[in-house]
Amino acid sequence: MSKILITGCSSGFGLETARFFLDHGWDVVATMRKLNDALLPKSDHLRILQLDVTDAASVARAVAEAGSVDVLVNNAGFGVPSPIELTDANTVRDLFETNTLGTLRMVQEILPSFRERRSGVIINVSSSVTLRPIPLIGMYRASKAAVNAFTESLALEVKPLGVRVHLVLPGRSPETKFGANAFPHLRGRDHPEYAPMIERFISNVRDTSGPVTHSSDVAEAIWRIVNDPSSPLRMAAGADAEVWMAEAQSPSQTSA
Repeated sequence: MSKILITGCSSGFGLETARFFLDHGWDVVATMRKLNDALLPKSDHLRILQLDVTDAASVARAVAEAGSVDVLVNNAGFGVPSPIELTDANTVRDLFETNTLGTLRMVQEILPSFRERRSGVIINVSSSVTLRPIPLIGMYRASKAAVNAFTESLALEVKPLGVRVHLVLPGRSPETKFGANAFPHLRGRDHPEYAPMIERFISNVRDTSGPVTHSSDVAEAIWRIVNDPSSPLRMAAGADAEVWMAEAQSPSQTSA
């Protein structure tokens, strides 16, 4: 039996991925900042550990408690919708501390064991917003683009060592707490220049009439990567993300 460690399992993509792998017979280590044993079914194949990816000691402790794992999924993260001009520097630091450095900490903590046994899969959950510019989430996009950049280099570094590294790029999902967690950080709703743009952004986020990403899309993308060594470095997850990926890879886009 194989074992997977997933960060950010208190809701959304992480929680659904933990459920999915449990249902498929895997041993699952589900981590979250605030422990909640009621989120997942009781199982001898499940361990729930406290983990704050912004705390190096917490990362080291959780990885040690998890023991040997075959797959690491870095899913923990949060977003901030705010005009760049109005985004507080401390908020930017928090974004990169969680989304970028938090992912890096997990990779650096678990990679030595993967390298030593010449096997293992690392999957970093990024975002399809890195595929095209969108107003009001520039700093969130930057934090995820940084994950993309170092993941691409990491994949080249560890491939000769028997370790696979991949990116999953989800789209907009009404099923996660992304919006609820992000909107408290929003700045500028009363700004005379930015307010109309912000209201359009909020309306678009709440509109579920078009293609969206479901949590199950992300769980299934991760499952495909884990079980198919020929999987691409980047995999879109969700109908909207797949459209954006196709557009980003089209000749008209790449030659622009």
